[in-house]
Amino acid sequence: QVQLVEAGGGLVQAGGSLRLSCAASGRTFSSLRIKWFRQAPGKEREFVADISWNGGSTYYVEPVKGRFTISRDNSKNTAYLQMNSLKPEDTAVYYCNARSATAREDYWGQGTQVTVSS
Repeated sequence: QVQLVEAGGGLVQAGGSLRLSCAASGRTFSSLRIKWFRQAPGKEREFVADISWNGGSTYYVEPVKGRFTISRDNSKNTAYLQMNSLKPEDTAVYYCNARSATAREDYWGQGTQVTVSS
């Protein structure tokens, strides 16, 4: 019912910034919690951040806390991940995930590549 498309990835120097977007189609976006994951080459996918349906609650893993900001605009059916002070260790494919509270609905985008050079 929901299709997700990530955008905004690219090549950036260490210390730079990128803003990722996750555009959703479908009528249930506003009821879903949004999570960002990432997967570095040769490593397992890891959780990065999430945000509640109304944006009232956010959570970040410690390695990105203070540098990344997750947000959403339900009127545009779009979520964002603002990434500042990027480090080479942030290099990964970043995936957007939309999930209901019960995980009865669970949607994934195709990912967008983020590469941070030294």
